[in-house]
Amino acid sequence: MSRNTTFVIVGGGLAGARAAEALRNNDFDGRIVLFSAEDALPYERPPLSKDFLAGKKAVDEFTVHDAAWYRDHDVEFRPGTEVVGIDRQQKTVSLPDGDAVGYDKLLLATGSRARHPDLPGAGADRVHSLRTLADSEAIDAALTTAAALAVVGGGWIGLEVAATARGRDVAVTVVEPAELPLLGALGPEMAAVFADLHREHGVDLRLGTGATAITTDGLQAVGVTLDDGTEVGADAVLVAIGAIPNVEIAEAAGLQMAQGGVAVDASLRTSDPDIFAVGDIAAAEHPLLHKRIRTEHWANALKQPITAAAAMMGRDAVYDELPYFYTDQYDLGMEYVGNSDGHRRLLTRGDVDGREFSAFWLDADDRVLAGMNVNVWDGLDAIKDLIRSRAPVLPDRLADPAQPLAGVRA
Repeated sequence: MSRNTTFVIVGGGLAGARAAEALRNNDFDGRIVLFSAEDALPYERPPLSKDFLAGKKAVDEFTVHDAAWYRDHDVEFRPGTEVVGIDRQQKTVSLPDGDAVGYDKLLLATGSRARHPDLPGAGADRVHSLRTLADSEAIDAALTTAAALAVVGGGWIGLEVAATARGRDVAVTVVEPAELPLLGALGPEMAAVFADLHREHGVDLRLGTGATAITTDGLQAVGVTLDDGTEVGADAVLVAIGAIPNVEIAEAAGLQMAQGGVAVDASLRTSDPDIFAVGDIAAAEHPLLHKRIRTEHWANALKQPITAAAAMMGRDAVYDELPYFYTDQYDLGMEYVGNSDGHRRLLTRGDVDGREFSAFWLDADDRVLAGMNVNVWDGLDAIKDLIRSRAPVLPDRLADPAQPLAGVRA
């Protein structure tokens, strides 16, 4: 492409940095401008609730590239600069100071922000959310002095922080309206595995009840009031009730929206042929699953930019990676792949009670829709092959750990 071509990337997280890297790796020699609302260099987010918060990783260990990389690869990195609008007719993005930057192709990698509850006391001191490095640093400081942490929300972030806090000898109470943590993500059988795990490590799970207020002493949080009238005392409160995709500028620009995100095709192109979207905001047509998928997980931010970069350069490119996520809590490591929507039954192989097993979500025709390994560190590629094959399996063989996964198809 011409050196006079300008590609603008909006979003300075992992996805934005990977897009800039992929463009240069694909010999794009035009201008690249990367805008980041945060002041930090682009970094990966999973350590924020795990290794960084546990003191096992320093920031530079999960920073995507150092400052020299952007300089050496002629990437104009603009930290602390939030893009506030898109003019599709003029093909420009606008900045808070009134300046505008033109683009030939535009990539939106704006990610998500933490969802904040409309609760009395939610704005008090010692109430935290977790989305950014600054958030994690604040929680780290709180856990240094706190004797007790209350977590509102029993999803992935809430449970990961709970596990990290227990590892730092902080008492933890988790408040979750559902009957089990992770119930919506994993279903009752697998959610129970995580509930038992946290109880064994001393977490007080308050399930089937919600928070009605953050209790304060007038200035700072001192606990959480529950809808059953009880109060949970705490020196710090983490609100972990999900994320909101940052789609405001895309929506205002008139791009097609879907599933709370920006609708894109399999090449990650939006309804405007010169604008692409990746990561948390991308609601993408999946060529294998034959439906639109939007997932807020690290793997999309890592891999989707490679496809988007190629498509921005006019090459044929399709993103067909299966949805993937992972978690580490205490001594449990888990990897999940696929999409279990529409499953009819769950099948396991291995030692569920000992938390060393695999789980499979099957449809009505005994085809594997999704699979999960818990403390099993091989076989994930075989699970992907089963999902991609769309072939029925023999359930008895699939449930037998002695049978290789490659030999369980009907």
